[in-house]
Amino acid sequence: MEIRELRYFAAVAEELHFGKAAQRLEMAQPPLSRAIARLERQLGVTLLERTSRSVTLTEAGAVLLSEARSILGAVTAAERRTRQAAQSRPRLVLAVKSGTAGGLLAKLLDAYRTEPDAATVDLLLCEAHQQRELLHSGQADVALLHLPFDSTAGLDSEMLYTEGQVAILPASHRFSGRSQIRVAEVTALPELPMARWPDHGGSYPEGPGPEVRNLTQLFQLIALGHATVIIPESAAADLRRDLAAVPVLDAPPVTTVIAWPPQSRLRAAADLIRVATRL
Repeated sequence: MEIRELRYFAAVAEELHFGKAAQRLEMAQPPLSRAIARLERQLGVTLLERTSRSVTLTEAGAVLLSEARSILGAVTAAERRTRQAAQSRPRLVLAVKSGTAGGLLAKLLDAYRTEPDAATVDLLLCEAHQQRELLHSGQADVALLHLPFDSTAGLDSEMLYTEGQVAILPASHRFSGRSQIRVAEVTALPELPMARWPDHGGSYPEGPGPEVRNLTQLFQLIALGHATVIIPESAAADLRRDLAAVPVLDAPPVTTVIAWPPQSRLRAAADLIRVATRL
């Protein structure tokens, strides 16, 4: 198999539409279809089930998609790191979900800057569950993830710290002045439905609450009285004045970890990880 063939297959497998995949690849659809058919003949398996109305992945296709993402991610990372090697000072990409781990992030970057031969750290702010994909695709070198919400499957990681969770309510809400609250009380508020985050596949669970992807959007909805949420304590740091954070007594703890691809050999990444675990 060639890298080009894997790129073609990954595009079709992710779009599940030959026309959209061709647009994404900036090529015509007929040669793309021929390339996928040639790949299937080469492997001796059916990767995609095609009808006049839909395209679906076979079990073999799902396996190849997972492998293709890892391979293409490694290729992307190799290209980026090779270019960086020619620069006078190395660069490191750290993926962080927007609005989270603010206190830790500031301490980590300040401490890392004092390291001998510290690389330039580029922050890649992302939305829910994107950090793992950014690592696998080679767009990021290291990432901060939060268990149990994020998955570390296929990654190496080190635990940094564990914290409790808080409910975010409008400052004017009758529960905003309480010293603590329980999960059942938060989820039972009819006037403030629980906001819904996408899962690892990008789908939203069923429920009456609004669909959200980042904390800026979420906090605006809560301030307007359209939602509530239970999130890690650190995500509520420097909370806007029209919101209140109330500790949730029985919410499961959240563990922040620093994660990286297992094949990584970057000295700068190893140095950043060492500083993070020391903090």
